[in-house]
Amino acid sequence: MSDVFARPSACPACDAAPAAEALAARAPQRDARLLVSVPGAHCAACISTIERDLARMEGVTSARLNLTLKRLSVAARAGIEATDIVARLERLGYEAHELDAGTLSLTETEKQGRALLMRVGISGFAMMNIMLLSVAVWSGADGPTRDMFHLISALIAIPTVAFTGQPFFRNAWRAARAGRMDMDAPISFAILLTLFISIYETLLSGEHAYFEAVVMLIFFLLVGRYLDFRARAVARSAAQELAALEVPRATQLVDGAERAVNVADLRAGDSVLVRPGGRVPVDGVVTEGQSEIDRSLLTGETLPVFAGAGALVSAGEVNLTGPLQVRVTAAGKDSSLHRMADLVAHAESARMRYTTIAQRAASAYAPTIPILSLGAFFVWLWLSGGDLRLAMNIAVASLIITCPCALGLAVPAVVTAASGKLFRKGLLIKDGTALERLAEVDTVIFDKTGTLTMGTPAPTNLDAQPPQAQRVALGLAESSGHPLALALAKGLRDLGVEPAALETVHEVPGYGVEAIWNGARVRLGRAEWVGATPEGVTAAYLSIGGQTHGFTFADQLRPGAAEVVRGLQAQRKAVWLISGDVEQVVRDLAARLGIANWQAGALPQDKAAKVAELHETGARVLMVGDGLNDTVALSAAHVSISPASALDAARAASDMVLLGRDLAPVADAVRLSKTAMKRIRENLWQSAIYNVIFVPIALMGFATPLWAAAVMSISSISVTLNALRLK
Repeated sequence: MSDVFARPSACPACDAAPAAEALAARAPQRDARLLVSVPGAHCAACISTIERDLARMEGVTSARLNLTLKRLSVAARAGIEATDIVARLERLGYEAHELDAGTLSLTETEKQGRALLMRVGISGFAMMNIMLLSVAVWSGADGPTRDMFHLISALIAIPTVAFTGQPFFRNAWRAARAGRMDMDAPISFAILLTLFISIYETLLSGEHAYFEAVVMLIFFLLVGRYLDFRARAVARSAAQELAALEVPRATQLVDGAERAVNVADLRAGDSVLVRPGGRVPVDGVVTEGQSEIDRSLLTGETLPVFAGAGALVSAGEVNLTGPLQVRVTAAGKDSSLHRMADLVAHAESARMRYTTIAQRAASAYAPTIPILSLGAFFVWLWLSGGDLRLAMNIAVASLIITCPCALGLAVPAVVTAASGKLFRKGLLIKDGTALERLAEVDTVIFDKTGTLTMGTPAPTNLDAQPPQAQRVALGLAESSGHPLALALAKGLRDLGVEPAALETVHEVPGYGVEAIWNGARVRLGRAEWVGATPEGVTAAYLSIGGQTHGFTFADQLRPGAAEVVRGLQAQRKAVWLISGDVEQVVRDLAARLGIANWQAGALPQDKAAKVAELHETGARVLMVGDGLNDTVALSAAHVSISPASALDAARAASDMVLLGRDLAPVADAVRLSKTAMKRIRENLWQSAIYNVIFVPIALMGFATPLWAAAVMSISSISVTLNALRLK
């Protein structure tokens, strides 16, 4: 539509076969479950609009939109394809992408999260009931009454510990088999020894049992474990999301006939048909047809590019205006989209090697706990002349007091408090280590299209055009699905313009739209096609009555873009702009925002290479991006953020998601991360001071297991209260 557009029988079995086929055809068909990504859905009205419209679609039995995942699940009768759903949504004005349901099944991690939450509930319920029984003992119950309450407590505590303590026991056993010590080993020792001594005291009609202490210990630890899990659980594998975005089926051309095949079955040299509005399923070369290709997901180019015979296309690109025949050069696992998924998986695994402050502290602290407790046991067994009960009580008290419960809560409590504060500002933290990594950032890289800008062109000179040109342009633009045509039509309708009555309107793929108006031919499209002189800016050109008119466009800045750049520069962070768009557009935006470092024409691997290059110089990079072309860089960066409007794969690769349109919370998050790290270090120092004071008390025999459990609980609560200061 402009020069910018270009850049942009004999045997019984055989007799039976037809009858069997007919019977199968008459057999009831199961509903198919189709999954579609709808990144533009953002509110309850979107849910209502989409679900109500699809309910009226013939063949669809149900449609449910998950607003959190921006994912639509559709149950439809056989014959309804995901492409039909995508086309319907796009007519409603929603961008949509088919997802492969097979790659997005319930993961083992999600099941573990449910099991962990169930254990939190069970341990909390058991703790409250045992505490009620303990109140009676503390109030003076004695003799058989006390023994009965202890026995009832044991009947509650033993199965509770056996079930709810499994996460700690399993981890401790794995660590022991591997010949190492982690934080779960002393926790497991403390739980089991406290339970053992409580049963021992109950059987001997002892005055004290500590069932409430052991269940309370498990409850606090499970709460900390679940807080940590929730901070990580939202993060889904970006590589899995990329795999789901691959087109699972393609239309193969064999001797001029069309047939649907799995993309994995295609081989180099095969020919496929890509219809308008469809995503390219393979890497290949166009052999017939003309169209325009939207590469924004892969390269970040703002506007579509012309594609004719000989043009190279890649899997994941979108064909806009005309049918294309493509000769396959790579498909399935060999495609560029799949190679990008492999790069993302590699980058994700590298980043997961990051060790948190709490993990480093625990690795140094955990091995000393059983040594201290075991030493206390043998020393007091010798000092007391063989009093097993006294030695065991002191050893258990030492274990409970030194148990790293506060250490286990130190980081999750701060992350949860910071997450709540940032969520109210419009930023969702997905990864539990993201705040720690964000506090270390000294360099910030921004993508352009969809990140610093809204990624949608807006007309800039409508008022300067004559009314007649406006009316004809609107009539032509309404007949095209090109991004510039859509933006032009919206801008003119917003001005109250009525479209001209046109005849024989049709779109010429790759060039624009033409029609007959008052007996004369009118065209809207590329400059050379309509006979106009290119203006060197993004524009659509109209020819009417021997005259040409240029409708110019500019990408809109995202709210808060200028503020976030100034805020980061005020914090002395180096700011980069790296985009796949053309040099002039990137240079102009960098100058507009005051960004000195910029790079244009960057491919996905170029962005990831820049991140790696900066890391090699010692920089810690925050990557902010939204497209498929940013996914590898988002995964490779020290920490990453993407807008909620980003593609699912980009959001999955990111550590944080910007919920609103305003970018300003990014600078707030960098600032808050520093404060959060200060609180984490305070919690760790507080835990250390607590141990310095109370461990000697326990070792000297001045603390019972019950007293130790109370002190341990106070320590955990104080850590949580310090974290809440962030709010």
